[in-house]
Amino acid sequence: MRVTELRAIRVDLKYGNDMTAMARAGQSTIPLCLLAAFCEGIDLQAAGVAAAGIGLQFRPAPNVMGNFFAASTLGLFIGAVLGGRMADRVGRRFVLIFSIAAFGLFSLLTAFAWNMQTLTWARFFTGLGLGGALPMVMIMVPEASRAERRTANTAVAFAGMPMGGAIVSAIALYAGPVQWHLIFIIGGILPLALALTMVMLLKESPEFTALQAVNQRTSGTTAQAGRFRQILAQGRALQTALLWISFFMALIILYLLLNWLPTLLKDNGMTAQQAAFAQIIFNVGGAIAALSMGSLLIGRWRMPSLIAVFIGVPVMLYALSMIGSDFLIAGIVVFLLGLAVLSQQAFLYATAPASYPTWIRGVGVGAAIAIGRLGSIVGPKLGGWLKGLGHGSSQLLLDLMPIAIVGSVFALLLALKKR
Repeated sequence: MRVTELRAIRVDLKYGNDMTAMARAGQSTIPLCLLAAFCEGIDLQAAGVAAAGIGLQFRPAPNVMGNFFAASTLGLFIGAVLGGRMADRVGRRFVLIFSIAAFGLFSLLTAFAWNMQTLTWARFFTGLGLGGALPMVMIMVPEASRAERRTANTAVAFAGMPMGGAIVSAIALYAGPVQWHLIFIIGGILPLALALTMVMLLKESPEFTALQAVNQRTSGTTAQAGRFRQILAQGRALQTALLWISFFMALIILYLLLNWLPTLLKDNGMTAQQAAFAQIIFNVGGAIAALSMGSLLIGRWRMPSLIAVFIGVPVMLYALSMIGSDFLIAGIVVFLLGLAVLSQQAFLYATAPASYPTWIRGVGVGAAIAIGRLGSIVGPKLGGWLKGLGHGSSQLLLDLMPIAIVGSVFALLLALKKR
């Protein structure tokens, strides 16, 4: 076993049981990371909910609008990889604050873009910041939590994302498409204010600080930190593969629904307002799911809850495909679908940091989230391709069943391995 890994074990043993250090760090880190996830949720869905207004103002061709959506996702992929690597070298705190400030600034600039080209570049750089911030949130929360609360607190922090998505969907519903600039202004000011607050209040991860101290005392080096190949070494290859496949499949489903759910519901006979409200319900269900999973993941109901969630994703997709234009029934099914899909996400985001030791946790979590982002690219494009083939709303949802089933099976295998 390498010296670096021995040091990491010393750090994990020390800080996995150091209640005082965790309590001090958690007082500021956990609520600030929850707010960071909330801001991330706003900006992740900002482009989708603002699309109607952008289309009215700039009249872009479909391929140009597609580039606008893809730019953010490409930035997310690159940002997750780079942010994870940097976190293992320079620290989690710096990367998180810098990333939040970056996506706040470029979101604000998006509101003042004068053509589709500047909009697209602004979304790309917003995506870089979003991609760098999300792994840090999912790393810093468990590293600032007591050992028995790590998984639960990470799931709770993840709840901030669907909360932010619900808020931005509500803003878009009531402001109307003409006021699309307001979405990006709010999505810029909030993270910039949060970044300033973090400069004053956010503490560095106690585990990362301890690892640095051990290296300094032993004249060691963190040269191994951040090396991609290490996440596959020492028996970590199987759990990494399960994590990547689960993330990829789950984000195909999530982002296809986030982009196409209103359109699919309108095709079934609902009004535009009903479809937009359904998307808010989807996010609310997701927020409740993440908060609930925080407690369920550390109790005796962990495996039964996860099995229910993994079965629930394909079952709710099938149920939604069978629903007509009855808004009440559709709303209930969409709520339950949000519960299932976002519960699966909460599990994956809570499991990722627990899969790697401190010294490679950044690159490990960053790589998993980056692979998931590839799924977020495939999802909307898959929806567009299926619609282009003439598949109606019901058929398109049924087309997702194999992906949902495969993703659920791999997530269950991951849960069993981490049991």
